[in-house]
Amino acid sequence: MSEKIRIGISSCLLGNMVRYDGGHQLDRYLRDTLGAWFEYVPVCPEVELGLPTPRETLRLIEGDTDPRLVFSRSGEDITEQMLSWSEKRVKALEAENLCGFIFKAKSPSSGMERVKLYDRNGVPAKKGVGLFARTFMHHFPQLPVEEDGRLHDPHLRENFIESVFVFKRWRDLQSRGLDAAGLVDFHARHKLLLLSHSTELYREMGKLVAQAGKLPMEQLENNYQSLLMKAMQLRSSVPKQINVLQHLLGYFKKQLNADEKQEALELIEHYRKGSVPLIVPITLINHYVRKYQQPYLNQQHYLDPHPIELQLRNHA
Repeated sequence: MSEKIRIGISSCLLGNMVRYDGGHQLDRYLRDTLGAWFEYVPVCPEVELGLPTPRETLRLIEGDTDPRLVFSRSGEDITEQMLSWSEKRVKALEAENLCGFIFKAKSPSSGMERVKLYDRNGVPAKKGVGLFARTFMHHFPQLPVEEDGRLHDPHLRENFIESVFVFKRWRDLQSRGLDAAGLVDFHARHKLLLLSHSTELYREMGKLVAQAGKLPMEQLENNYQSLLMKAMQLRSSVPKQINVLQHLLGYFKKQLNADEKQEALELIEHYRKGSVPLIVPITLINHYVRKYQQPYLNQQHYLDPHPIELQLRNHA
């Protein structure tokens, strides 16, 4: 891509000294590795709300209806202030054209899941959601989101980054002016990528695309985007990937000789057993695409969904 992808992020993850103790939580993978492709929009709810650094720690406690955000020692309740600020902040973020957000795990303002929620006896349970994160996800329900801690899981990291790149391509298509031809082309280029996430949703999206030119474009656009991001939220799996790899081989029925076909099948089997990562059979198939000049597969984002330098398909 010619420009970096704009991503929201908890400010402390970039090394900014905004934590309650005056420190930071720099994540060098996020700042340095992903930073080569992502342009970050940092957000720190506490500091932007006007709280000092350092400051008293905050916690979520059970309320009569919804969780409350209070200072740990003084007990001062700042729930309403945080919610009011969060509503204004997410509306301002609409202008940033974000394609995702990376939250700080465990934060009572920014944690997207499993944040400590204290009951009336002061006993915590990991079932809370940070107030800003909750507001953000409600306002941008289809935007890819993750936490810094979960991004250490290679499968979750791959799924999040893949979703971000898909959303960016969709956003670029919208900015150029979406029409029936553009929608059909987008869907065709993402066929195998979508199949690696959900066969059912891909078919449902196909039925929707078939209505291009019949239904109002705005309705098609909204419904397609909803299904697109719903599909991308579903994690891929080894069986799903094998199904797509075998589908890919079907395009070379007339070109591959017996030895080439056997080599491909053996690599797919090694991948199924966990002996080699996905990048191994993918690399071979990309070689066949070039060798036999397969124009349809050459346009499939499945074979090149994100920068190879990120090595997202290198885990077994």
